[in-house]
Amino acid sequence: MQVLPLDDNNLYLFNEGTHHFAYRLLGAHLVEQDGQHGVRFAVWAPAARAVSVIGSFNSWNGDKNPLTPVGNSGVWAGFVPAIGPGELYKYRIVTPSGAAVLKADPYAFQAELRPNTASIVCDLSGYHWQDSDWRAQQVARPLYDRPLLIYEVHLGSWRRKAGGKWLNYRELAHELADYAAGMGYTHIELLPLAEHPFDGSWGYQATGYYAVTSRYGTPHDFMYFVDYCHQKGLGVIIDWAPSHFCMDEHGLAAFDGTRLYEGDWWRRENRQWGTANFDLGRPQVVSYLIANAVFWFDVYHVDGLRVDAVANMLYLDYGRGHGEWQPNRYGDNCYLEGVAFLKKLNETIFHYFPYGLMIAEESTAWPLVSRPTYLGGLGFNFKWNMGWMNDVLKYMQLDPIFRKYHHYLLTFSLMYAFAENFILPFSHDEAVHGKKSLLDKMPGDYWQKFANLRLLYAYWLAHPGKKLLFMGSEFGQFSEWKYNDSLDWHLLGYDMHRKLHAFVSRLNWFYRQHRALWECDHVMQGFKWIDCCDSEQSVLVFLRQDQHGDFIIIACNFTPVVRCNYRIGAPAPGIYQEIFNSDEEVFGGSGQTNPPLTAEALPWHGEPYSLTVTLPPLAAIFLKPVPA
Repeated sequence: MQVLPLDDNNLYLFNEGTHHFAYRLLGAHLVEQDGQHGVRFAVWAPAARAVSVIGSFNSWNGDKNPLTPVGNSGVWAGFVPAIGPGELYKYRIVTPSGAAVLKADPYAFQAELRPNTASIVCDLSGYHWQDSDWRAQQVARPLYDRPLLIYEVHLGSWRRKAGGKWLNYRELAHELADYAAGMGYTHIELLPLAEHPFDGSWGYQATGYYAVTSRYGTPHDFMYFVDYCHQKGLGVIIDWAPSHFCMDEHGLAAFDGTRLYEGDWWRRENRQWGTANFDLGRPQVVSYLIANAVFWFDVYHVDGLRVDAVANMLYLDYGRGHGEWQPNRYGDNCYLEGVAFLKKLNETIFHYFPYGLMIAEESTAWPLVSRPTYLGGLGFNFKWNMGWMNDVLKYMQLDPIFRKYHHYLLTFSLMYAFAENFILPFSHDEAVHGKKSLLDKMPGDYWQKFANLRLLYAYWLAHPGKKLLFMGSEFGQFSEWKYNDSLDWHLLGYDMHRKLHAFVSRLNWFYRQHRALWECDHVMQGFKWIDCCDSEQSVLVFLRQDQHGDFIIIACNFTPVVRCNYRIGAPAPGIYQEIFNSDEEVFGGSGQTNPPLTAEALPWHGEPYSLTVTLPPLAAIFLKPVPA
């Protein structure tokens, strides 16, 4: 990595909020100075009265290695000779009040494992990447017309070794990547990996945004993980939380004795998470965060970022009651600086990494989230469809007797399905805090729970939008997710869980093999209702097609009643083959399947032809015309 000089140009860009490689400027860097090898330390602390670096190399003595201010930049810097990788260090900062605080390096590339809090001098160079073929493939075709099937994972609880020990990055590379690739996923999404002090925050409350967590190994170990995933044909997405940070004493909070990284006094505290909000109107904070996003793509070759809590960066009153916020200069609740930050973030990432994934976890109806900034959008290329997720889960938790009264929960999503480039998420948030696991949400007896879940997954794969599924959901974990324990892999010893696992794998590969299910995800031409009105029998029939007009008909029966001789419209004559059925016995279903069907010249559902099918109980069938 090229270390940048602390010159006027670089410091100007940093203080202007436009330094996209600030991690090459600030922090601890191995350099040679006056013929000596050592480490250059640089930290932004404009209000400090004095700054020194302390560590294992100077017996943690704050008088031995003082830093000096670099002009009027607010940056303090100094060189310590004869030290190298592996040295522990912190900054001792004397605040305006005269108090001395010890802080971890905001730009450190490595940090101690909790409960220890020191930063570690780290050399990120020397890893030999072998993913050039993968990276070349990403430019060959736009993401929008490709299958995107994401397996969301928390590395500390996916699988553990004997005694509850974590797998390290290299072990996870082989076990997790091999597993996910074999199951048919295209990408792995990892809950945040920036260093964080509290396991129970799942990584969303970080102290070291540039330090990949030491829980599972070193930075080179993580490079190996990403590299191996790419060689297995898997993209890697990282959850990233630029909205807020934890308040731990050694972190960013009150860094130089002032609210350096935090927002205004009324906006600083984020009560719902017990954190502090970043001040997205401060240029140096913008440099810190945007350079961090660039860092994950540049240094670790990640393929995308899923940006957490976007709504907290869009609204001044997000999570606040009456009288707890102040309007902007126009008198409304838009966080103008946050909107500007998000636009600048996405413009920067796509400038350097035009084929990257920038995914917004945005829970409101803010318009044009996944549209380019030059068209007035926020500039992301995908957005989680939280509305669809909430509606469909609310519907699926109903007893089938009552589903006919809530049919709109399934059909409403097509009113806005093409307004954004959507990802349909069944994420970790739906498997914690008393919400129950996906399987346990399903109503009915034991058999019906599994049938409902297979139906949900089949409908999810057929609905327009890319896909995300949280770990454990693929084999029907009954208990909620526990961040401090392994998934319940022993359930694969039980027949119905093993069959569900096989079903998800088959469904994933089926999805990837049929272009009609993903090629036109974000345009109206890829979807057509055949019948969305049979609420009385809780049946949906629709069509998905690819760019060439090749189509698949999907019929879903959301009741446990077998519907024989059920007539559905068909757009073309000929013989139709049932190419997938979630009720097959091999998946744990009742085995109600359809032989090849001949379309009759009897108009139905507005189509010129029709088919008479058997709709299995709590199941979905996929029909495709057989080529003449």
